[in-house]
Amino acid sequence: MHWDFADAEACRDWGRRFAQRIHIPAVIYLEGDLGVGKTTLAQAILKALGVTQNIKSPTYTLMEQYPTRIGPALHLDLYRLQEPEELEFIGIRDYLTEPSLWLVEWPERGAGFLPPADLSLALRILDNGSHRLEWLGHQPHVQDWTIFLTPASTRKICHGE
Repeated sequence: MHWDFADAEACRDWGRRFAQRIHIPAVIYLEGDLGVGKTTLAQAILKALGVTQNIKSPTYTLMEQYPTRIGPALHLDLYRLQEPEELEFIGIRDYLTEPSLWLVEWPERGAGFLPPADLSLALRILDNGSHRLEWLGHQPHVQDWTIFLTPASTRKICHGE
């Protein structure tokens, strides 16, 4: 299943509607190259879940934690991670004990230290310049999260990282 987006606002709108379906615990991997909209999508989801503070990309801190209306949310950006073992330095094991929403950018860089994904959302730029979000559910409970939006109901591009 996939969605195409024409601009960053369409991506944020998708993220806001998607957030209304999420329940914790949930681990969502956000995959794709630089600039495809992973951070834009994560920010929209977190804002829709009630985060009022500034939501910055955790590119340098690796992880930011936020209280949301459904419980704690962790936003990880592992782009600058050199070795997966570096997650031990931020105490990743401590976060595994509490049910949370995990939004993980660049999850392949934390392989072996992250919880397995319930859902992968892959963003990419198509040849015609549009951006595509592809949905890959790894657990049955995430399938009803797509009820909020059918793939054909939006044709927009998600810009930004």
